Amino acid sequence: MMRWAPLKIGARRGVIEARHAFTTPEEMAGIVIPSVIAMVVIFFLRGVSIPGTEVSLGSMSLPSMIGMNITFFGMLGIVQALTVEREDGTLLRAKTVPGGMTAYFVGIIVESLIQLLFSLALVLIPGVIVFENVAFDGPGSWLLLLATVIMGVGATAPIGAALGALFSNPKSLALVMLPTMGLVAISGIFYPITALPTWVQAIGQVFPMYWLGLGMRASLLPDAMAAIEIGGSWRHLEMFAVLGAWTVLGLLLAPMLLRRVARRESGSAVAERQQRAMQRVG
Repeated sequence: MMRWAPLKIGARRGVIEARHAFTTPEEMAGIVIPSVIAMVVIFFLRGVSIPGTEVSLGSMSLPSMIGMNITFFGMLGIVQALTVEREDGTLLRAKTVPGGMTAYFVGIIVESLIQLLFSLALVLIPGVIVFENVAFDGPGSWLLLLATVIMGVGATAPIGAALGALFSNPKSLALVMLPTMGLVAISGIFYPITALPTWVQAIGQVFPMYWLGLGMRASLLPDAMAAIEIGGSWRHLEMFAVLGAWTVLGLLLAPMLLRRVARRESGSAVAERQQRAMQRVG
């Protein structure tokens, strides 16, 4: 029973933190505004057809954007939480409680997952109404979407934890954000990846973002759209293999890095970081 206690505590903490985020205007703005902006952009792409198809660029971009959101909430959200909560002492307090680090890590994953599902609904519900080629084609589409979300969180959350363990300053988020936006450009999020040079396609396929977008497109677009993908198919097996490999890699690295961070946490280190933060504000 004691073995499962940190998981239950972490899940409860994640729900509480998510509820707090939904009642805080600043945090709600950070969740809602990016989705609204992206929806406005792809709305104006609904009249632009992809060459050789009758599907609009907006219809293709919608599920791809959902895959991008999984990366943002699963990875960047956790990086931000870890860097901020190292600075305010939350991580130090978790370290002092038996099973506290496990509960802490589970909590930020649950919080990110709840926020992700809310963001997904913000995009998916109006998207299915506005874009005629975006639809669920039976239970298989629902299952594939759910499996992609779960695998996506599994692949990106440990990466976020590992990266968050490497940075102690919230300003360091920019060092993660810049390469992430670069991956957006080469992962087929807003235009078919097959239009890019072969070597760029190869780089894009190394990272989870491309495969998350592919899984979402396979869930929501007509089967005929697979023709514009690499290899002319949705490549389900390859998608789950790559996402699974990132999940395993992240689960191997993240706990090791988090334990290393926890060992270095102390009251004096937190006080020093808080002093630097006050100087930045001043």
